[in-house]
Amino acid sequence: MHVLSSLLAFSTYFFIGLAMICCFMFIYTRITPHNEWRLIKENNVAAALAFSGTFIGYVIPLSSAAINSVSIPDYLVWGVIALAVQLMIYFSVRIYMPKLSENIINHNVAAGMFMGTASLAGGIFNAACMTW
Repeated sequence: MHVLSSLLAFSTYFFIGLAMICCFMFIYTRITPHNEWRLIKENNVAAALAFSGTFIGYVIPLSSAAINSVSIPDYLVWGVIALAVQLMIYFSVRIYMPKLSENIINHNVAAGMFMGTASLAGGIFNAACMTW
C-alpha cells in the first residue's frame, strides 16, 4: 500500500509540475517580442541558447519546490514565484540589452548565451533561496 501512495504522490507532483512548465513556457513566449519556437525551428542558435537557459532556469527551482513543498498549494505558490523570478531576470537583461530580441532574431549567439546564462544563474540562486 505504501508503494501505491508513493506512486500517487509522485504522479501528482510530476504532472502538476509538467502543467506548470507548460504554463511557464506559454507565458514566457508571450512576454518576449520574438517567437522562440519559430526561431528555434529555423536553427537560430541564439534563440535556442536563450530559451534553453530560461527553461532550465525555471525547472531547477520548480524541482527544489517539489522536494521541499509540504502540500500541493505550497508547490503551486513556489512555482509561481519561480515564474516571477524568471520574468524579472528577462526584464532585467532587457534593461541591460534593450535590443535583446533584435539580437536574438539576428542570430547574435553572445546575446542568446548571456540571456540563457542569466536565466540559469537566476534559477539556481532562486532554488538555493527556497528554504523553509
